[in-house]
Amino acid sequence: MTSEVDARIASVFRRAHGQAVATLVRYLGDVALAEDAVQDAFTKAVEKWPVEGEPPNPAGWIITTARRGAVDVLRRTSRGRELESEVVALESRLAETLEEWEETGPVDDDQLRLIFVCCHPALKTEHRVALTLRLLGGLGVDEVARSFLVTEATMAKRLVRAKHKIKAANIPFRLPRTEDLEERLFAVLSVLYLIYNAGLEREDGTALREESIRLSRELARLMPGESEALGLLALLLLNEARSPARWVDGYSILLQDQDRSRWDRSMVDEGLALVRSCVTMGQPGPFQVQASIQAVHSVAPGFESTDWERIVDSYDLLYEMMPTPVVALNRAIAIGEARGPQHGLEAINTVESSLETYHLMHAARGAALRKLGRSDEASEAYRRAAQLASKRSDREFLLEEARSPKT
Repeated sequence: MTSEVDARIASVFRRAHGQAVATLVRYLGDVALAEDAVQDAFTKAVEKWPVEGEPPNPAGWIITTARRGAVDVLRRTSRGRELESEVVALESRLAETLEEWEETGPVDDDQLRLIFVCCHPALKTEHRVALTLRLLGGLGVDEVARSFLVTEATMAKRLVRAKHKIKAANIPFRLPRTEDLEERLFAVLSVLYLIYNAGLEREDGTALREESIRLSRELARLMPGESEALGLLALLLLNEARSPARWVDGYSILLQDQDRSRWDRSMVDEGLALVRSCVTMGQPGPFQVQASIQAVHSVAPGFESTDWERIVDSYDLLYEMMPTPVVALNRAIAIGEARGPQHGLEAINTVESSLETYHLMHAARGAALRKLGRSDEASEAYRRAAQLASKRSDREFLLEEARSPKT
């Protein structure tokens, strides 16, 4: 199989995986069966497309093949044989859905419904987010595990338990009632944010980022008075606005080195307007605070002129709301910019042990050590960061920093 076909199938997978799973779950009512059917369909694509050529509608081919596979599985079970007429009716409904999907795209709310299914209160919080990343984001178990800083084996067990729980509890595939939306909202927002961040971590993550923004828009439309939904959308837009300057020839460019004239100003303006709307609502939450931090970066003419003390204050507030090690690390980095590298390093050292497998912690430590002139220690920190980084471009950048740390 040529690298070109490989890349094309991977592109279809990123674009269609979440849509196909959500469409099948709507009618099958079985998350595990839907996911297995979609995975099998992509396996068949890998086998057939290099020989037979890519079909005219590759995404449609995937969902058609997945549909047939799911129906065949149902027919092979004793329960499926007993309900043969229902299986036939199911196949007909799925075929109608496919025709609609091919003509107009997936039903707008299918993926959002699936997120709310995965974020049902019957599931543990960590299971909700992990399962949605797997199903909607199409992330591998190893990638989901990295998002949670746990082992792949631990994450695999969580995912299996979550899918079994959805089936056993007969959780319906629908948006919750209005009075139940708030109960699940934070988990849903967290999922969309993690999907976006997963798109930043992958070499081929554009589709994931675009999908998380699309679904965030849909959620904000669904809940127009919910300031945290607006805050998430603002946060994603302000982050995504930097994309034209974030990568050059496949390599990541640090914020301080980015050409800010390449930032998408229309996206920045939309994000800033949303931040202002959130402020008028007077109900601050963690996603709004994160959006306000990005707003400070977005209005600064340059890295050195950024209001770092204001960012530290915002991280203080965010840590009160979300006392996580990653928030503490980001706060430590801001402290280093606002008050000097020694203060930053001291703050990083307070969270170091809890983020031992997080490459950005070691990179941040390396940067602080380099500014302090401790070159050998900086090189060691950068090498450790490179060992833990998942992206090739990040590993190469960090190894370059390790070889010749600047003083």
